Amino acid sequence: MTDEAGEAARDLLAEPLARVLGDYERHLRSERDLTDHTVRAYVGDIAGLLEHAQRLGLGDVADLDLRALRSWLAKQQTTGRARTTLARRATAARVFTAWLARTGRVPSDVGVSLGSPKAHRVLPPVLRVDEAEELIRSAAQRADDGSAVGLRDVAMLELLYATGIRVGELCGLDVDDVDRDRNVVRVLGKGRKERTVPFGGPAARALDDWLVRGRPGLAGDGAGPALFLGARGRRIDQRVVREMVHRRLADVPGAPDLGPHGLRHTAATHLLEGGADLRSVQELLGHASLATTQLYTHVTTDRLRRAYQQAHPRA
Repeated sequence: MTDEAGEAARDLLAEPLARVLGDYERHLRSERDLTDHTVRAYVGDIAGLLEHAQRLGLGDVADLDLRALRSWLAKQQTTGRARTTLARRATAARVFTAWLARTGRVPSDVGVSLGSPKAHRVLPPVLRVDEAEELIRSAAQRADDGSAVGLRDVAMLELLYATGIRVGELCGLDVDDVDRDRNVVRVLGKGRKERTVPFGGPAARALDDWLVRGRPGLAGDGAGPALFLGARGRRIDQRVVREMVHRRLADVPGAPDLGPHGLRHTAATHLLEGGADLRSVQELLGHASLATTQLYTHVTTDRLRRAYQQAHPRA
């Protein structure tokens, strides 16, 4: 549910339901320490659920039952929601009903039996190695004039591809998070979990150029410790990074139109194709589950087939 739709649903709630939703939002922020984006998504989904329950004649969270939860999801399906959206909202409902039961607001967790539609987890296209190289080379050519923005863009592209970090993690980096002695960057990922990710020589040189020749020219009063800055001299916004990646990829003939997350997929794919093991890639990407990392293995089938043909006596 969009932020606007979530707010609209919230405004329609009767006072008892609105009060519970407010308590739940405070729980997500203060106790679970979730990001603002995640909190908005959860609260928006639950606002929609409660508004649907209210339409069914349920005036209190104690009246929520499995029928109401399934009715809510069924309504989403009839409006053409994607399976991934339905799966996320089913998860949001289960997390909410578990919280209701744990805090004594309902006698039992009615959401524990709520199933989720299986989402088709399909990875977006990834760049070939030569396309990734051309992406950064063309960005570097644009930065030949020494402009601060050009140097920044090259450094961000190098770091995104070298580390596979998320765009939110990139934008949240501070200058002190970069350790040039060891060529690693300290990243604060999902769930406030910190990890250390290495990067190579090209990214190191691009970062040096940005920090020495680029950042001082952009830094404004609100720059603070931010590693990457926007045109107004403050910490860069995720939307600016996304737009930049799309623009730079348009300069690469035949390359798919990817955003920063596509570069994350590309980095993971190239690591695995280069022989990295799944556990190492899981650690680098900050995946909580190895199953998430295993999604990338389908793109390495050609490499495995070549290895089999070269090594197996019956190939």
